Parts: sequence; structure tokens; C-alpha cells
Amino acid sequence: QVQFVESGGALVQPGGSLTLSCSASASMFSIGVMAWYRQAPGKQRELVASIELVPRVATTYYADSVKGRFAISRNNAKNTVYLQMNSLKAEDTAVYYCNRPGGAYSWGQGTQVTVSS
Repeated sequence: QVQFVESGGALVQPGGSLTLSCSASASMFSIGVMAWYRQAPGKQRELVASIELVPRVATTYYADSVKGRFAISRNNAKNTVYLQMNSLKAEDTAVYYCNRPGGAYSWGQGTQVTVSS
């Protein structure tokens, strides 16, 4: 069973930036596609971004709410996926998780991102 460890969350002021990391216990080539999700208090988990892991030029997807502000990237040699978050807003406050799209593997503990002044 593949396991994920998310890190990099913090308290940040509106307009600030953060980079989240997701380390996988298996080769990215065996996973194929990775995604970042987030869950705010009282809300359902939502898909934020995804990236193909195998092609040399990866296709990415972003939710409309983060398009132009967030960037997903990968380092296959380190089995790690990143989420660069810029121009953060209060509504970005959530626990962020990584997984294969559809939640194919067990969920990790996530990393808390709080955007507040």
C-alpha cells in the first residue's frame, strides 16, 4: 500500500506564499498521476490540482479557485510532488492532502494551511 507524507503547511498572512511537499513511499512511475486535495472545516474534501507523473511534459489540472495562483510540480527522482501556493487568501485555509485522483490510496495526515492576519 502506497503511503503519503504531506509537509510544509503553516500560518501565513493573506497575500503570502507557501510550498507544500508530498513524499510517496512508492515510485512515481507506479502511481502515474498525483493530486493535491484540501478540506476546510465543515466542508467536503476538494480537488485542488493534479499532475501526470510519467510523461516528460506533464499535463496539469487546477481548480478554478486556485488557477493562476497555485502551481503543481514533481520530482520523480525524489518521489515527491509539490504545490507552490501564491497570493494566498483566507478561503485557502484547509488541511491539504495528496493522493492519486479519486483517493485510490490511504490518506495521509495532511498538512494544515492557515491564511490569516
